[in-house]
Amino acid sequence: MARRQPEPLRITLIGDSAIIISLAALYLARSTIERPIYVTVWHPRSDIETYVSNNLPVYLQEILPNHPVDSSSVSHYLINNGFLRIAISPEDAVLNASIVQEQGPEVLAIKSSMWPVIERHAPPDCLFWSSTNDIPASQQSKYMGYPGRLVVVRSYNPPHIMPLVEVVPSPATKEDVIERTVDFWNSIGRVPVVLKKECTGFAAYRLEFALLREAIHLVDEGVVTVEEVDTIVQNSMGPRWTVAGPFKSYHLGSGTGGFDGFCKDLGGTVQKCWDESGKPRIGEGQWEEKVFAQTRETYRNADVAESNRVTMGVLEAAEE
Repeated sequence: MARRQPEPLRITLIGDSAIIISLAALYLARSTIERPIYVTVWHPRSDIETYVSNNLPVYLQEILPNHPVDSSSVSHYLINNGFLRIAISPEDAVLNASIVQEQGPEVLAIKSSMWPVIERHAPPDCLFWSSTNDIPASQQSKYMGYPGRLVVVRSYNPPHIMPLVEVVPSPATKEDVIERTVDFWNSIGRVPVVLKKECTGFAAYRLEFALLREAIHLVDEGVVTVEEVDTIVQNSMGPRWTVAGPFKSYHLGSGTGGFDGFCKDLGGTVQKCWDESGKPRIGEGQWEEKVFAQTRETYRNADVAESNRVTMGVLEAAEE
């Protein structure tokens, strides 16, 4: 009996964000003989093929450090063998897609008008994912014929390195859409977390920005510098949170008392810190000039590739 050919997964990436290349690298790196993954890209820039050819090998090399990637030929190989396709239009891009993932501008009018077009041209069982930072699926889907097909799928940046994927359904999102989405991300080694309700910025950004707000406040008040804030986080919370989040850390750190014991012992200090926490606002006050200048001066020679390499090393060590 002839062996049945594996059913390929066809993922279409649409939008104008640089994150498209990071996602394309992730999906192509996870393509296997048992389940081939073909990636189609539509991007409004006129030089998109050159842009992909120049940048995709960099991301692939970060994902596959032990497999040398020939930057001069890898994109050519992927395109010639059908693993990567540059589409001529959004309608063309989605025709045979298993999944359509958009990374368009953070403008509700653009997203809400785009999904009905995709819906008309994509296969009926195609999954629709939005990589938005803060526009919920319930707002994006308002002109769709079947809004239950859409779910927010936000990978922590950069997605070809970071494990977290926030899955944020609207009240209308169908359960099988959520299940199929979660199954896919689990299958490629990512960590999907389904949020129980929509909220601005979703969960990861809200946690991250709460820390950022207090960091800005401490720098603005002259308590520490930008560099010292980063030194403090890198040598305290950073390593700890790689293996245990805040609740687990405080629960374990309080011995037999657990998290409730921590709140009893240090609750007064916690409350005073909350009461005195800063409330800087974007575009208001004098903090921006100070913080921006310090950040530029401190990290003028920072290397993104080196930061990504170290981050991957930390994540690999945490899995052991």
